[in-house]
Amino acid sequence: MINSAFEIHNVSEAIRDAVAPVFLLTGIGSVLGVLIGRLGRSIDRARFLTDSPAEKRERFKDELRIIVRRTKWLRRAIGLATFAALCICVSIASMFISVETGFRMPHLVMVSFIISMASLILALLSFLREIVLASREVIVPFKQLDQQANPPPAD
Repeated sequence: MINSAFEIHNVSEAIRDAVAPVFLLTGIGSVLGVLIGRLGRSIDRARFLTDSPAEKRERFKDELRIIVRRTKWLRRAIGLATFAALCICVSIASMFISVETGFRMPHLVMVSFIISMASLILALLSFLREIVLASREVIVPFKQLDQQANPPPAD
């Protein structure tokens, strides 16, 4: 229980220090929402292609291959972003535990925050890779159609 003005000051400092990481958690949550939405659309498209007739499936095998790669990158990004959020939670919790117990844990706060940032960076890089693959999914069929419509001149 909080018994003095000094303890109230310590708790208010911990709350103030925890505000920035809480905003970071909100941002990570938003990124996770985008990632999960993209994963859902990729899975839906893959199901549609695999449930289609065999001749249609053969025509879209390159797209299906790209979708499989996209889902792998999205799963990595989701896992890394979730891990980043968990590390932020550890950082926030250790701040409050430090105030309550008087046991100083600056290294735990620092290490968990640094690990969180590294994980978030890797999650965003994985997301970037998925975006490159998604754009390739659009470009590959377009190139094939363009080549069929305009075959290269024979020498």
